[in-house]
Amino acid sequence: MKPRRFRHLFTAAVAAFVLAGCAGAPALLVPPERGNGDLGLVIERESGSLGVLDTTARQRIGTIEGLGDLSHASVVYGRDGARAYVFGRDGALTKVNLRTGRIEGRVQQAGNSIGGAISQDGTLVVAQNYKPGGIKVFNADTLALVADIPAVVDGKPSRVVGLADLPGNRFIYSLFDAGQIWIADLADPAGPVLTKFENVGKEPYDALVTPDGRTYIAGLFGEDGLAKIDLWANPPKVERILNGYGRGQQPLPVFKMPHLRGWAVAGRTAWLPAIGRHEVLVVNTDTWQEVARIPVAGQPVFVMARPDGRQVWVNFAVPDYDTVQVIDTQTRRIVHSLKPGKAVLHMEFTPRGEAVWISSRDAGHVTVVDTATFRTLAVLPAHSPSGIFFSSRAARMGL
Repeated sequence: MKPRRFRHLFTAAVAAFVLAGCAGAPALLVPPERGNGDLGLVIERESGSLGVLDTTARQRIGTIEGLGDLSHASVVYGRDGARAYVFGRDGALTKVNLRTGRIEGRVQQAGNSIGGAISQDGTLVVAQNYKPGGIKVFNADTLALVADIPAVVDGKPSRVVGLADLPGNRFIYSLFDAGQIWIADLADPAGPVLTKFENVGKEPYDALVTPDGRTYIAGLFGEDGLAKIDLWANPPKVERILNGYGRGQQPLPVFKMPHLRGWAVAGRTAWLPAIGRHEVLVVNTDTWQEVARIPVAGQPVFVMARPDGRQVWVNFAVPDYDTVQVIDTQTRRIVHSLKPGKAVLHMEFTPRGEAVWISSRDAGHVTVVDTATFRTLAVLPAHSPSGIFFSSRAARMGL
């Protein structure tokens, strides 16, 4: 065989081999030359799937299926922003890749779970559980279990809520049934060190950590007030704040519990949903005293600040769950109301706040709204959408 003919056949064979390999490789939703900073996920609760979002193009670019019960699901991101960890209501923890649109790992870690968090260094993923209670700690790469920390007080297990990451690979969480707050130091995951705060109040139902990591605040469903811990204090201690703010002397029906992760910190004020009331509370974050109340359309669920703190967006429980209102934080007045669709469940701002994405479960779509003009920029189909989570969360604490 002539040398030129041999080289031609060899080149063709190599090309065929490469093409065959490519055919078996995962198809990419995102081209290799693009980064991950403008990607996101929307939970599709009834179909157990995720919609993969492109916030620059304002498009849905893919679907990830097979995630089980997502009726109350949340997401945290790995440090690269390309991988996300989904905590399903059925107790499953699923690792997904946004770039390929594929599941990379899945463990059935509990019977009922409502959320989780990721460590400061990105090596540990922690699930908070209703059944059997407690928290479980996993290797973020392999999803191998590295620690199981029961939440048992006086021989009784407690549901865990309000889990948030803290600096130094620590996690803080509330025990709903026991009325306690615990901090788990996982600097050595094989030997967790627990700090326990007792008698914090009756039934802490959710909580948040302020963006600087200093303050943990737990809402109390069984009492008229909140519990606050200054994590910079030495030693930290629990204080009660805003006593008497909520349901007052005559209990009011609560149609949906507020999600405290949506509490907004804008400048030196925090904007908080009042349980059962048609009000947003404005609180001075230096003194943690109430300074104003803003009447709103219904019982607030999420109260979220635009990234620059200039606006606060609010959605509501039934029967006002088709409405979103915008509060100007300077004048403390409502400047706009909109109805993006029935059953608004969640809102998520783009990293610099030029747009907000709003899920409307019963309308079956996600609406993208310009936060300056309030003009609708896009409406994207989604099957019973709920939570929206952008990859920019990878760089933020407490989300």
